Order: sequence, then structure tokens, then C-alpha cells
Amino acid sequence: MQIILANPRGFCAGVRMAIDVVDQILAILPDQPLYVYHEIVHNRHIVDRFVDRGVVFVDSLDEVPSGSIVVFSAHGISPTIRDQAKARNLRAIDATCPLVTKVHSRAIRYANQGYQILLIGHKDHQEIVGTFGHAPNQTQVVESAADIPNLAIDDPDKLVYLTQTTLSVDDANTIIAALKSTFPNIKEPPTEDICYATTNRQAAVRLISAQCDLVIVVGSKNSSNSVRLTEISKNIGTPGYLLDDVSGLDPAWYPKGTERILLTAGASAPEDLVADICKHFVEHHSATLHIADVYEESIEFGLPLSLKKLMESQGVDHKDRRVRVEPPTITADAYGAIAVPLTIAGKPESL
Repeated sequence: MQIILANPRGFCAGVRMAIDVVDQILAILPDQPLYVYHEIVHNRHIVDRFVDRGVVFVDSLDEVPSGSIVVFSAHGISPTIRDQAKARNLRAIDATCPLVTKVHSRAIRYANQGYQILLIGHKDHQEIVGTFGHAPNQTQVVESAADIPNLAIDDPDKLVYLTQTTLSVDDANTIIAALKSTFPNIKEPPTEDICYATTNRQAAVRLISAQCDLVIVVGSKNSSNSVRLTEISKNIGTPGYLLDDVSGLDPAWYPKGTERILLTAGASAPEDLVADICKHFVEHHSATLHIADVYEESIEFGLPLSLKKLMESQGVDHKDRRVRVEPPTITADAYGAIAVPLTIAGKPESL
């Protein structure tokens, strides 16, 4: 059996930043209750680990006592939620991914310029709810091309589209093509809204999965970008399975025991879960591990201003602190074996 580890996989810088925000607050104020509005990221293990450390996750700010610290999750919030936090005298720490904030800024700018905004994404996803809230009177959500005939358009020459950052690139392009066909003068954003991490992880699966017998994606079912990875694999013709951790493995997926398995992880899945699965396959199926480097990611974010101010108030130096995600180091102790580099046919030369 061969286990092919896709690179990139797992944490993006936005997720790493959001987790770091909560970690820093717990370190600075270990005895003070900490509340997080919605799941900090969409991963069951990350949430459970924080719950074990005393973090309280809430779906309504009414559940947060007045004067408490509340963290806004990586998916972003609407201005209404921000106003509610102020009204309740909450100390808000914003862990919104900067790439989501960029989409919020675009929504505000286009709305101020008189555009109607067609927001491509899943209407119940927290990111879409937050973005919609920045220009609710000018925004309509488009989940599929089938929604287009039902849109209420005032001026087809004054339209712009934006997208959820974690969408399938293929699905988004299908909807965008349909919008452009229906509204030839629709304006597109100056750069792609779908984030680098989503695009890169999808590209790796798209490239490698055709060369494998099945794809295993580590991630939770409410993680949009993780679900998209399994869908891409299935669309190519390779079975794809989503699981939270090693306990979700099903031997029926690999009946011969000699399969070539692509193992990847959504942008909110911690690497130790990937390592556990590798170790299982090495110990129980004599698997060999291989690394398939498709893209090299190089991006970093600074700490949120609200966290910096909290750190300053507690005398904590945040100078030069940045959030950066590097490819994980694979050790025999954690993964069960050392991984061997694998040449991938059709690998792009650069991003």
C-alpha cells in the first residue's frame, strides 16, 4: 500500500491565525472566561480541544455575560453582530481571516458605488451570512446557476459578483460563466475571491487523485473546503471519503490492501490527525509514505489589531509577531515512517 501525502494540505494561515488568537488569550488571561462566537474554525477536534481548556462556544451573543471577552471566528461576522457586542459591553477580539475581510471590504465598496452584488456561495454558511450583512439591501446570494432566473436585477449594467472564499473552483467557475452569459456586463472583482489555500488544495487533489485508487480527506463535515475536496475527487472518477480522524477509516475502502491512497486535509484540519492515519496504515498495512509536492505556499498574516491591544493592556510584547504556516516535518515517530518524495506527472512549475 502507498500513502501519497498531498502538499499543500491542512492548516492555512487564516486558520492558524484564528487558533493562535484563542491560544494567546488563554495564555494571557488563564483565569478569565473566554467566549467564541460560533466555532473558531470548522473542525470538531479543534473545537473540542478548546472546550477542554475552558473555552465556551456560543451561537448568540446573548449567551455571553456583559463585559466578557468574545472572539469572532475565522469566518467573519456582519456589522450587526459587531454592534450587538458593543451594546453588551463585550471586549471583542476579531479572528476573521484577512482574506474574508477583503471580501467584506469589496462588498461595502461596490454597494457604496451603487452596484447590486451577486454573492456566490452557500447561503447558510457563516462566511456568506457575514458578507451578506455588510450590504444586505444590495446583495443576493447565488448558490447555483439555477438561481439566476429568479434574481431581481435593477440594472444589468450595474452588477458585480463576489464569491465565498472556500468554494469549489470548478463550481464557482460554472456559476460565473452562467452569470456572464446572462449579464454580459457584470463586473468581476479585481482578483479572485476564492482563497489561495482553497485553490491550492483543490488543485493538488485534482492533479494527484487520477493517479490513485482513492482519496481520503481529513476534515469535519461542516468544513466547506474539506467537503469540496472529496467532491473534486469523485468528479474525476476516484472515490473520495471525508473523515474526522483515524477512527473513521473503513477497510471496505481498500479491500486489496495494495491500494494507492491520496491523503490530504482541509484547511482547518490539524496535522496530527493526518499523522495518526499514516501511522495506522504503516503499522497495520505495511504502507509506504510518499510526499507529492504540488505547490509551495508562502503567506503570512500579522496578529489582529484587537489582539495586539489586549496583549499591550497585559504588558505582553507582540512586536514582530507574525502567523506563518510551513509544511509539516514528517518523522517516523509521529507518522510511522519517513516519507519519500514522489514525482507527480503534470505538476505545475509555479503558482
